[in-house]
Amino acid sequence: MAARDEIFTTIRRSLGVRGDERTRLGVVEDRLAHAPKGLIPQRGQVSGEARIALFAEQAESVQASVARVADRSQVPEAIAAYLRDHNLPAELRMGADPRLAGMPWGETSLSLKHGASDGSDANAVSHAYGGIAETGTLVMVSGADNPSTLNLLPDNHIVVVDAAGIEGDYETMWERLRATYGKGVMPRTVNYITGPSRSGDIEQTLLLGAHGPRRVHIVVVGEPAADAHA
Repeated sequence: MAARDEIFTTIRRSLGVRGDERTRLGVVEDRLAHAPKGLIPQRGQVSGEARIALFAEQAESVQASVARVADRSQVPEAIAAYLRDHNLPAELRMGADPRLAGMPWGETSLSLKHGASDGSDANAVSHAYGGIAETGTLVMVSGADNPSTLNLLPDNHIVVVDAAGIEGDYETMWERLRATYGKGVMPRTVNYITGPSRSGDIEQTLLLGAHGPRRVHIVVVGEPAADAHA
């Protein structure tokens, strides 16, 4: 950092400033806070049930599957049914997310494991921070609540997302992330997941599960929020 600091010091000296002037700092802060937005596609600019429908349509177009439940109490049975319907083992790995922990898993026959995955898990469940209707994308933040290994290592990734947490576009989602976490406490990683892992590198043949889960199943919970952006 010494060389970097020396360069900036030289620039400030040539400009006749110190770099901590209140007026200059205010100009920079205002620019960051009110920078003009780029072009935002019209497709995601819908609200209510239309937004949830668009999210599901876009997710399914990239080989994800989507289910809808009315409230959190119905999530465990919906996941158990998905695993049965696909002849998958009745076991799940999850992190420490309190929203998942509060669900009635005991009413199912599912076997639960907790913590990060070491790559040996067939199934994992995570709770998304939110979703983006424009592309059917899930927004996952890293941490002990939802370890990033669950996004990448198990063959089958089941993701719970609140309908109220689905935004229309990426720009609005980033605004919400910054408002939620604030400067200095942003998560180490934000993963945007659109459908299962895929690759067409070999003879341009689409292969699912190339770099991560071969299945992504999304459980949308509850009702959409009233949206001031629509």
